[in-house]
Amino acid sequence: MTIRLGHSPDADDAFMFWAMAEGLVETPLRFEHVLRDIQTLNEWARDGKLEFTAMSVHNLAYVADRYIVLNQGGSFGDGYGPMLVAREPIPLEALRNYTIAVPGYLTSAYLALRLFLPDAKTVEVPFDAIMPAVQRGEVPVGLLIHEGQLTHRQAGLHLLLDLGVWWGEQTGGLPLPLGINAIRADLPVEVQREIARAFRESIRLGLENREQALRYALQFGRGIDPETADRFVGMYVNELTLDMGERGRRAITEFLSRGAAARITPEARVRFVE
Repeated sequence: MTIRLGHSPDADDAFMFWAMAEGLVETPLRFEHVLRDIQTLNEWARDGKLEFTAMSVHNLAYVADRYIVLNQGGSFGDGYGPMLVAREPIPLEALRNYTIAVPGYLTSAYLALRLFLPDAKTVEVPFDAIMPAVQRGEVPVGLLIHEGQLTHRQAGLHLLLDLGVWWGEQTGGLPLPLGINAIRADLPVEVQREIARAFRESIRLGLENREQALRYALQFGRGIDPETADRFVGMYVNELTLDMGERGRRAITEFLSRGAAARITPEARVRFVE
């Protein structure tokens, strides 16, 4: 059986799928890797296009009837997360007066921003164009994800707020859920379980063969150096990625519950693969 597997061409995703891409995971399933940006994958999930896909936790609110969340492959900001940056310091209480460049209205970073600042003025900008736009003064404030969280200081930008830190303070220390991997609910249960097993094995092999997996992941690192790539992968591929556990599941349900309570997202009943 062929399973179309969608993930973004980022260093952390590539690290997780290294062993599967290299044929190191024994499985009766055949995985066809489909690499697209997360915004495209979020949109495709609305139509159930792929059997197995990465998506933003925010997007899960709209497709929870169609997809079931894997306990493996989650990206959590555990005490860190998307960052609001600017060329000059701006008081947080004044942020509502500034336009904020965001990396997509289905991203979890955007939902976290709206929970923090419900009346935020935003403009959608591709994630890798946000930092240069702030540097040039085209937008006053940017919401950074991916490698920009580590490289904004070298770019001369000021950190205004780390939304992962804010979220932890609001929830008694829960990690901020950003990305998940999910499988289509119409797949047979035995196929769902085999996908979960194979994916967990791929993550485990990556963590146990870090140097090889990092070498593979670097080709998706958008020019960052090996040390920065290692730090970035370490932030989002760790023990919570191998198995999110009760803490990760609670973070996801709390995130989406708060989104629904604030009338930003619809009510959603999230399901996890057994």
